[in-house]
Amino acid sequence: MQQIIYFFQKFKYFLFFLVLEFIALFLIFNNLSFHKSKFVNSANSITGGLYFQSSKISEYFGLKEENKLLAEENTRLRNLLSKISNNLDSKDSIILDTINFNQKYTFTTAKIINNNYAKDFNFITIDRGENQGIKKEMAVINSRGVIGITDNTTNNYARVQSILNKNSKINARLKNSNYFGSLGWDGKDYNTVQLSDIPRQAPLKIGDTIETGGKSTIFPEGILIGTISEINKGNSADNKVNVTLFNDMSNLGYVHIIKNFDRIEINQLEAQNE
Repeated sequence: MQQIIYFFQKFKYFLFFLVLEFIALFLIFNNLSFHKSKFVNSANSITGGLYFQSSKISEYFGLKEENKLLAEENTRLRNLLSKISNNLDSKDSIILDTINFNQKYTFTTAKIINNNYAKDFNFITIDRGENQGIKKEMAVINSRGVIGITDNTTNNYARVQSILNKNSKINARLKNSNYFGSLGWDGKDYNTVQLSDIPRQAPLKIGDTIETGGKSTIFPEGILIGTISEINKGNSADNKVNVTLFNDMSNLGYVHIIKNFDRIEINQLEAQNE
């Protein structure tokens, strides 16, 4: 206490000067519109600069995760190239998936600008829309797996029904097998979805990979989803299992929208009366 009193006694004139200076500045900026506008503009400029620098710092610290995703994507593409090379060298079959050889899918990159994951019916907004060829019921993925399905579009934006939506139903299967079921979400844990209606004879075990089954015109087969984390011990009729997603749905950046060139033709065929 004595030191505080001594401090004020020692610097009382300087502190009194600061008080008077503050009062003078307050009167100037509060009563003179020109000075007030200059002060506001300067403050806005400083604030904007701080936000910009803060954004740059946030992006910098996010580079590690983005680089990890890019590395995973490069690995996946290298594996695909390896498979294509093997098929080209095979005498039994040749796969040519280019525009000149009946390309089936095309991919469009988009950035997520809004992401919900804590509700019962979650949606994601991306910065691509009808002007970029995006329509309803297109698959949305990233390098780690399934994100959702587009359900509404405007000229430059699209809304995606997240995999974390109680209305979401995606055909999925046990990797490297023909056993498939329906993938949904119970609204509880944003890291875990549920795969049901799997045949009882399917050889399920903890850690098995679940991927898209390719039984719809939206998702190509083989897109990663997650791994089995819990199996229904009762082995009931629906044979439901919990699947832990490869994606962290609370931390998403860029995605790919998939267009199936054959979708309209297939849907028209299947809609015909028998």
